[in-house]
Amino acid sequence: MTIDAYRWVMTAPGAPMEKRSFAAVPQPGEVVVEVAGCGVCHTDLGYYYDGVRTNQPLPLALGHEISGKVVEAGAGAEAWIGKSVIVPAVLPCGECDLCKRGLSTICRAQKMPGNDIQGGFASHIVVPERGLCLVDLGRLGRAGLELWQVSVVADALTTPFQAVRRAGVAPGSLAVVIGAGGVGGYCVQVAAAQGAKVFAIDVDDRKLEAIAGYGAARTLNSRGMEPKAVKQAVAAFAKEQGLRPTEWIVFECSGTAAGQQAAWNLLVHGSTLAVVGFTMDKVEVRLSNLMAFDARALGNWGCPPEQYPFALDLVMDGKVQVAPFVEAHPLADINEIFAAVHRHEIRARVVLKP
Repeated sequence: MTIDAYRWVMTAPGAPMEKRSFAAVPQPGEVVVEVAGCGVCHTDLGYYYDGVRTNQPLPLALGHEISGKVVEAGAGAEAWIGKSVIVPAVLPCGECDLCKRGLSTICRAQKMPGNDIQGGFASHIVVPERGLCLVDLGRLGRAGLELWQVSVVADALTTPFQAVRRAGVAPGSLAVVIGAGGVGGYCVQVAAAQGAKVFAIDVDDRKLEAIAGYGAARTLNSRGMEPKAVKQAVAAFAKEQGLRPTEWIVFECSGTAAGQQAAWNLLVHGSTLAVVGFTMDKVEVRLSNLMAFDARALGNWGCPPEQYPFALDLVMDGKVQVAPFVEAHPLADINEIFAAVHRHEIRARVVLKP
């Protein structure tokens, strides 16, 4: 069955996005998802305002934080019809050598909505069925949530979830999160859920106040502080909490040059630096610090689809709160909403609903 659908497409960086109709036709192994909500991510703003190149040429619908209901399917994917799902922000092929060796996040045939394929700022999206994350609507309702709200699980939550998992956060860990809004806020919550004591750093008091009751054991506005003073504050917190003075796990979630520099300056012996945020800006660092501290630095691109159910469980079980940090707006207002988010006039994670 062909479904009459529409999407809002970017025709050029900064140009008003245009609403265009299309026929949603799934091929074998694909499904059509009726979009319940699609989150507006910092990455989308990078494509739209900063000229970050998309892999698929324009015109292209952005949006990779998608939840919705499967309404049609191609051959081999019929079992998904009627199911509520989260669409992973990165969909690996599952067949290549990298995928088979457990390295699906660097699959060279991966598909990212709003980058490699048409994205979720649309009424419907056609995606591969492989890797879809099933959402139990009954359990979701019991958690006091609606399907549109968990669209942010697709990136804002699963990306830091993967970073926390890979970094080895455990009870007794000291986790320092730089950048406490959006992705960073979920990083705070996930690290705390894994038993870490979390020290959250930002330059915005409102972000720090928002996360203070959701997993941050201590917050610090570092605006105007010297790097040494910030490190001393973290060290004092570690001593106060009975934590080790070594092996701090530092998550850079701000996606800014200043945040990346601050994260680097917090390395101690045995540290793990997890780079979660993205910026086009360059940072000058002394790589020898990794050697001298016997530390390690990890990048983090997305999250394997097989990990999504575990991240969603944290939400369903109330260990990670989503509702206080998301805000719904009509998809029809996409141009105005993008501008408002870019001007930092909206603090919550915006989810656009068709």
